[in-house]
Amino acid sequence: MADPATKEDMSNLIRPPTVRHTIGVLDRTLFAKTINLAAAAIVDKKKIAQWRQSLQKEKTLLLGERLSSVVPHPDQTLASQGARCLLLDPKIRPGVPDTWTPLLRNAVEKKELGIVPYDLSLDYAYWTYEEVMRCLLPPGSRDEHDGFPTGFNQAGHVAHLNLRDGFLPYKKLIADVLIDKNPGVRSVINKVANVGTESEFRTFNYEILAGDDDLNVEARENDCIFQFDYAKVYWNSKLEGEHRRLVHLFTPGEVVCDLMAGIGPFAVPAGKRGVFVWANDYNPESHRSLDSNIKRNKVTQYVRAFNEDGRSFVWRAADMVYAASTSGEHAVAKPKRVSRHHQQKDGEKAKEETSTPEQRIPIPPTISHFVMNLPASAITFLPHYRGLYAGHEQLFEPHTSTKLPMVHVHCFAAKAEGEAPMLDVCERIAAELNAPIKLGDPEVPGEAAVLEIRAVAPNKRMFCASFRIPATVAFASRE
Repeated sequence: MADPATKEDMSNLIRPPTVRHTIGVLDRTLFAKTINLAAAAIVDKKKIAQWRQSLQKEKTLLLGERLSSVVPHPDQTLASQGARCLLLDPKIRPGVPDTWTPLLRNAVEKKELGIVPYDLSLDYAYWTYEEVMRCLLPPGSRDEHDGFPTGFNQAGHVAHLNLRDGFLPYKKLIADVLIDKNPGVRSVINKVANVGTESEFRTFNYEILAGDDDLNVEARENDCIFQFDYAKVYWNSKLEGEHRRLVHLFTPGEVVCDLMAGIGPFAVPAGKRGVFVWANDYNPESHRSLDSNIKRNKVTQYVRAFNEDGRSFVWRAADMVYAASTSGEHAVAKPKRVSRHHQQKDGEKAKEETSTPEQRIPIPPTISHFVMNLPASAITFLPHYRGLYAGHEQLFEPHTSTKLPMVHVHCFAAKAEGEAPMLDVCERIAAELNAPIKLGDPEVPGEAAVLEIRAVAPNKRMFCASFRIPATVAFASRE
């Protein structure tokens, strides 16, 4: 590895050329740059790897990000014959032996190497998005928290930006560079209204900054394929980890109620794991995409789509699951082929294939988990759990081994030190449930685990609170 001084020299040498800040069209030709270096021409082509290792060990080799130290010989005739060179550190100069190390001098004397000039040409394709932005955006436009606008939500081929005011004069440039530097992106949009402010369905107004005005996308997440119109539904690729986390908390064969299911990022992968899901979304367009994605991913046995108000769906889901269970509804696990090898008397190996019997998986009578991924308002839906299992006390502990459902409610809270945001979330949950909830172990009655999911703004965080519905809430009379 190069020492810190050499790294700093390289950083100063291999940087984009100075480009005048502009609000106009992106001129990619301005980013061409030639760096004059020295290269070690290898006489014996078979020893390239050996010389590369030796020069790297003595810190003479050029080490730069996204640069190969092995290059064709600058003489095109020799290059066509397979001659290769090793790029050398900028402190090594061709024709100036005083800058050569003893290893290089000795190799040149023995005619094992030749030190030749080499012009390293870099163009727009070489520079990263951040390096290009640093050239194009004046320092005054940069946000003190975000620096450059690097983060975006990607849905299939669409990159969704939420640009701050300081970047708006440069939005076209930003979008063009984003498409250039992200091969999977064909369209860039910018949000022009807060999610939830103008639409109860969490959709938003947007403008096309670059690329096609085609927001019908296909996204892949957690081994599932989702197709949807991004202009009409909610999708956030930054929540993939949270989708995976919750899905892996569910046990195959149990029932989950996803109150704000969207297009199915929790429901569909859970169905693939053999979890029964009653998936609901209030947005008709989300419901259409949800239903289509259930079929596309072949989880119709396990996932059912609904288009209802989540408040009334809490009771409806519990009642429908109980009715489905008592009527004997079930899924059928397809037989699996099992291969087994065994040794025959003559020493030959034989392959034997058998099939597992078809298995009926009954729908249980109760819901094990509720998912509420509507962070702006999900907590306000909690009063509707009162009376969830009124008159069905016999289905749960201590009458059976079944516990009351676990609720996973997403919400926002202000950034603060220590446990303050988590305590605030618990207080809000307790107020809506009209039952005590404190921070702690979700398996302990009256306690909740609150996990920070991600930052959504410099002073705003998204959390997920998990707790079991208190018995006083679940068994209260329905009013």
